[in-house]
Amino acid sequence: MKLRLVTVPKFVQRIYPKRIWALPNNENKVYLTFDDGPIPEVTPWVLDTLKKYNAKATFFCIGDNIKKHPEIFQRIISEGHSVGNHTFHHLNGWKTETQSYVDNVLLFKKEIQSTRYSHLAPRTSLFRPPYGKITSKQANLLQQKGYKIVMWSVLSYDYDASVSEEKCLQNVLQNIDTGTIIVFHDSIKAQKNLRYVLPKVLEYCIKNNFSLNKNALI
Repeated sequence: MKLRLVTVPKFVQRIYPKRIWALPNNENKVYLTFDDGPIPEVTPWVLDTLKKYNAKATFFCIGDNIKKHPEIFQRIISEGHSVGNHTFHHLNGWKTETQSYVDNVLLFKKEIQSTRYSHLAPRTSLFRPPYGKITSKQANLLQQKGYKIVMWSVLSYDYDASVSEEKCLQNVLQNIDTGTIIVFHDSIKAQKNLRYVLPKVLEYCIKNNFSLNKNALI
């Protein structure tokens, strides 16, 4: 049986205390994040759904996808969401030489600065490693450059085809709490589960008085 850790064990969080795992607060806020976009097949639907519920989120974008779809990136920004760096080519840090990894993160930044929508891009220092896989050396170098490494409290597993829509939903609902950082994916692999889960999570948050507005990670 494949082991799926929906939440991150406390001892892991204690090993890496400089990484952001949750954002405790007194305003009953939860934080929605989306990895791997922007892409035309999924991201616009996510944006439409968030707008319907007056919710804000943080999109950890792949630089190459921004290059391919700058108009969707513009929409993310113009609708008040935050963006974060997810490397330019979705690199696995455990399988990538340190300098190559850091250079790929910086290539993302260069793409943001060079895009014709650069005037809309917020100044962001948020970074999430693809797959959650990053070496301590890579993390230290990025932190020295001012990046804040954002991990998560709850992993929905929306991208896993072996996880049912209802199981994906329960992964989130059974673990949601004030300050929780939830990971979804605006990707082709995730869209079947995401289209089922996201509206229900937003409805649950509203029903249970979790704040959704102005919750982008900044």
